Amino acid sequence: MQYLFEGIAKALSLISSLDPEVLSAVWVSLRTSVTAIAFASLIGVPIGFLVATHNFRGKRPVVLLLNTLMALPTVVVGLIVYSFLSRQGPLGPLGLLYTPSAMVVGQFILATPIVAALTLTAVQGIDPRVRQTAVTLGANRLQLAMTMTSEARFAITAAIIAGFGRIIAEVGSAMMLGGNIRGYTRTMTTTIALETSKGEFALGIALGVILLIVAFTVNILFQALQRRGI
Repeated sequence: MQYLFEGIAKALSLISSLDPEVLSAVWVSLRTSVTAIAFASLIGVPIGFLVATHNFRGKRPVVLLLNTLMALPTVVVGLIVYSFLSRQGPLGPLGLLYTPSAMVVGQFILATPIVAALTLTAVQGIDPRVRQTAVTLGANRLQLAMTMTSEARFAITAAIIAGFGRIIAEVGSAMMLGGNIRGYTRTMTTTIALETSKGEFALGIALGVILLIVAFTVNILFQALQRRGI
């Protein structure tokens, strides 16, 4: 266990000294994950809302598909996107493989079903009287949608946070699509995997601590918003 304590001590030293490699990995992780969850929210929230509020043929299979895609393996996403972005793929000429943009695409695919499925559940859980009251008061479609979204805002925010947590902690697609290039596409999780395999526990532990801090901070902010009723 001695190596573990030594690793923790070195990890604290790396964090306190603002080690450039640690900062680079943290920045890449946050930049790609925040970008991906922003796009996933713009697509996933409306999809979840529309599926929840409309009855149409094939709705059950759509709901089943969204729920199934929530557990989509990251390596499968990485493989599919890789096949499109590789030199032999249809999007190969764009030169996106082994770039942060490719990582964002993979994370977007992972996060969107989560945001959509949980938004669907959130909207379905709204008290039916909210919709009935809004319609009775003469609300048009846009006003009705805004009212229902406001009613489910905390659950929708939780859906977005769940999607963010999924992608910032994933390794498979980030490794396959980013190539784990030092200072460019190396994230916290891919650095942890690499350094641990090399026996360099200090950097891995440091990034693990930071990853936990990020998750903790996001949840603290969410609870603060809930308390304020925003």
